[in-house]
Amino acid sequence: MAVTLPAPPVPSVSRSAESGRGGSDFTPLARRVRASGLLERRPGYYARAIGLNLVATAAVWGAVAWAGASWWTVLLGVPLAVIAVRTAFLGHDAGHRQIARTARGNRLLGLLLGNLLLGMGHGWWSDKHNRHHANPNHVGKDPDVGEGILAWTEEQAGRQRGVLRWVARHQALLFFPLLTLEGVNLKVGSLMFLRGRKRRDQVVEGGLLLAHVVGYLSLAFALLPVGQALALIAVQHAVFGVHLGAVFAPNHKGMVMPEPGERWGHLRRQVLTSRNVRGGVVTDWAFGGLNYQIEHHLFPSVPRCNLRRVRPLVRAHCAEVGVSYAETGVVGSYRLALRHMREVGEPLR
Repeated sequence: MAVTLPAPPVPSVSRSAESGRGGSDFTPLARRVRASGLLERRPGYYARAIGLNLVATAAVWGAVAWAGASWWTVLLGVPLAVIAVRTAFLGHDAGHRQIARTARGNRLLGLLLGNLLLGMGHGWWSDKHNRHHANPNHVGKDPDVGEGILAWTEEQAGRQRGVLRWVARHQALLFFPLLTLEGVNLKVGSLMFLRGRKRRDQVVEGGLLLAHVVGYLSLAFALLPVGQALALIAVQHAVFGVHLGAVFAPNHKGMVMPEPGERWGHLRRQVLTSRNVRGGVVTDWAFGGLNYQIEHHLFPSVPRCNLRRVRPLVRAHCAEVGVSYAETGVVGSYRLALRHMREVGEPLR
């Protein structure tokens, strides 16, 4: 069951009305978080996280080499996918400049973690994800709720034709099966993004993406027969897509979607459109800290390991200014997200 703090009757308010004290409701919270020291970088934490991630990746590939041609080796695609999602989390953090102290250092980490290790473009991801952060759940501005295979509003569902209309009609049931293709979709999107970019970006990002493809395929086919190699690749990409999609799906789906022309202050724009997923250290690990979605959206540069400590400050502030703070358990979060998708497709049934 979702837990929320009381909200004002109408969350959509003008910037001038956002605070009756003559300023932004976000400013006092920002001061408290800054004074707490939680905005400071955590290089030791990230050095350990990146080091363990590399060791784990090498260890699983070592297990693939040791297991050899057995079809049971294909099951190692599951831990490979889980570790790859941890790599994606680290690339995400680099994209938000949580790791290194300089923009250049974070971009370098993003290129190595994303393009080289994952085959997912750091430039593409940063562009898309930063637009999402600027206007979460805002149709026409947030690419995560844009036109595509899935529909996020009844208007989008009504415009679907052919097979996509059938998908929209059943999208709640099809959501997780479709996520098995997300790993491939992310790589294709990364390549498509490079068209029309600066020559230097094409060379650097494209070269690293190519190096990933060559290295990944060479490793898989050198260690395994063709059939097992193809199966391992399929399993890893399918599990990767489901795992990563399952992390991002509950955070905004089913939350309020601003109407065109509505202007909210930073606090309401980020809090009212986001949902936290309640849990302990296992949930924190599985979601890569993104279960603290509200805190992450308010302070995207806060190191992942500090988000849990930012949460009570944000909750208390939201209660003080009367802004709804949505939080639910893991199962409840999926239930709410899938219910929204089902309701969007309902008029087509």
